Amino acid sequence: MIIFGVAQIFFSQIPDFDQISWLSILAAVMSFTYSTIGLGLGIVQVVANKGVKGSLTGISVGAVTPMDKVWRSLQAFGDIAFAYSYSLILIEIQDTIRAPPPSESKVMRRATVVSVAVTTLFYMLCGCAGYAAFGDDAPGNLLTGFGFYEPFWLLDVANAAIVVHLVGAYQVYCQPLFAFVEKWATRGGRRSRGSSTGSRRATPTAGATSSTCSG
Repeated sequence: MIIFGVAQIFFSQIPDFDQISWLSILAAVMSFTYSTIGLGLGIVQVVANKGVKGSLTGISVGAVTPMDKVWRSLQAFGDIAFAYSYSLILIEIQDTIRAPPPSESKVMRRATVVSVAVTTLFYMLCGCAGYAAFGDDAPGNLLTGFGFYEPFWLLDVANAAIVVHLVGAYQVYCQPLFAFVEKWATRGGRRSRGSSTGSRRATPTAGATSSTCSG
């Protein structure tokens, strides 16, 4: 965590959102890396089990109460919604596109459709492969939830890819916030300087007026 924090302090010095495109690309590559590893390990586990575990209806009501099953289903919907939280910074990403205004939205729409389709495909494949491999005992995270133990070196590569991905994702989400704070501080500084200049200009005028009245 300390190394992660130090790295974020370093990357937070990047002045503008469009200058971290390389970091965003690196994070995307890392995301595909650990997702592919998780998908591959899930398929291998299904082959080792010589069959598919689990069922189409999920965990049976006998193992958990109906309320627990409903609660877990609602949590799953929340996880799915959180996986598409990129919409919070969609406008900031669109502002970095170097294209005339009419084609800017078209480029963004095309990129959004492709990216959502690819990520949804990976999410569905990883989720289905993990559940088919472990059934009702599937952990919340196949790589860090002790779903797999071997091969260790491949798990280390996947976990390292997760860390690098989080470093890039943190910056992608924080840079718009940094830009907002900087604009707000700059606007406040200009307003403060303008009010102080106005007060200095008003002082001689007030003095001249008092002198005229006394004369």
